[in-house]
Amino acid sequence: MLDRRTLLLNSLLAGCAAQRTRAAVENVSLTALAAALARGDITSVQLVNAYLERIQSIDRSGPRINSVIEINPDALDIARQRDAGPPRGPLHGLPILIKDNIDTADRMHTTAGSLALIDAPRPERDAPLVKRLRDAGAVILGKTNLSEWANIRSTRSTSGWSGRGGQTRNPHAPERNPSGSSSGSGAAVAASLCAAAVGTETDGSIVSPSSINGIVGIKPTLGLISQEGIIPIAHSQDTAGPMARTVTDAALLLSAMNERGLDFQAGIRKDALRGVRLGVARQFFGGNPDVVRLAERAIELCRRAGAEIVDPVELPQGYGGDEFTVLKYELKADLSAYLAARGGPVASLKQVIEFNERERGREMPHFGQETFIAAEALGGLDSKPYLDALRNSKRMAGRDGIDAAMDQHKLDAIVSPTDGPAWLTDYVNGDHYGNTGCSTPPAVAGYPHVTLPAGLVHGLPVGFSFFGRANTDQLLVNYAVALEAALP
Repeated sequence: MLDRRTLLLNSLLAGCAAQRTRAAVENVSLTALAAALARGDITSVQLVNAYLERIQSIDRSGPRINSVIEINPDALDIARQRDAGPPRGPLHGLPILIKDNIDTADRMHTTAGSLALIDAPRPERDAPLVKRLRDAGAVILGKTNLSEWANIRSTRSTSGWSGRGGQTRNPHAPERNPSGSSSGSGAAVAASLCAAAVGTETDGSIVSPSSINGIVGIKPTLGLISQEGIIPIAHSQDTAGPMARTVTDAALLLSAMNERGLDFQAGIRKDALRGVRLGVARQFFGGNPDVVRLAERAIELCRRAGAEIVDPVELPQGYGGDEFTVLKYELKADLSAYLAARGGPVASLKQVIEFNERERGREMPHFGQETFIAAEALGGLDSKPYLDALRNSKRMAGRDGIDAAMDQHKLDAIVSPTDGPAWLTDYVNGDHYGNTGCSTPPAVAGYPHVTLPAGLVHGLPVGFSFFGRANTDQLLVNYAVALEAALP
């Protein structure tokens, strides 16, 4: 008796009709595709063609998710090379989408969704994470749309919108928002438009779109993946990370991307929750009773898998103002440095602001650039307000926050709902994040955070989070694998 994945893969081999090709990769995991490629059951060219057909029929017509901002014109040639050559690594022949704020030295643009960078010189080198993906055998299929400039331009922005790419929609309910700023990566994985995708996060931009689109996201420990070649917001918090259908898939992608050569898939233990102590951060649960119900179910499943639950655990709050101060100072310095090195028509944050004013009709039809303007008015990274805010926010999130709670309660990780359900996309009022969500403490501290789907609220996904100390990425992956196996 053939299982569903085998039937889907067989249909990919046998199918000529467009509908059959589209269905062949729907909901198939990265690891299942890798195994099929290794056995010779399918080819990289067949996979690339299948995903290109899905992008054309789902992303750019039909439901029009609008998550892919650009197709790699060389994707099929690269796939042919993969089919003709020896295996390069664990991602050999697998089509991966990456966010359009990550440098690629090829025929694709790197724009952060902004029209200001359409005419900029192409990057001279791949970002290190892209080089690592290529070295592992991946086929860079294209780039995903995002919240323009990684959602830092305005305080009332609409996630998933960029001047270059337009509005990305949530595959589960197109009138609802995919969350930002890795909105395109999250929506593309959820709609099976790629085998897996890469996003970036400063605060919530991997884990929130992963939660809201019903996929797995890993925000790794700061520094585990190189920041070089990523259009920046803030060096004290920016990181790339994997977004995929399963925890094992995300671990496979993280293994290829990280700078330390760590194999997160090889280190997986499915019984990892046995004997661990998990702290429940109820302050991030919010008021939606359906979200609370799903979180309680996940916690109970962790308990049944052998975890000891400490409930509740309190983390300090109130440092959001300091975080925002840090982000604005670092945005001015880091983005201007990136643009000056890249060259082209805009070489500083100031010049981006001026471009947006000239192109107001195309770049600011829905919201402005007040955060950009506020950042440009600030001083340098030697300013006392910046240094004080950086010191306070890092201390409150890390040493006096996550670390202190884990020390006090002898915890192995902290758990919480990742986010609430998707809100209606609203150009009048902007995003409606609500009061559910736990992204800020691990983001500010630079600590790892893993989210996985916990269930549906009125048909909309909700994620469940594990986060903890720096460099406990493997442990969090293991806990998430164990919970994933227990969830219905």
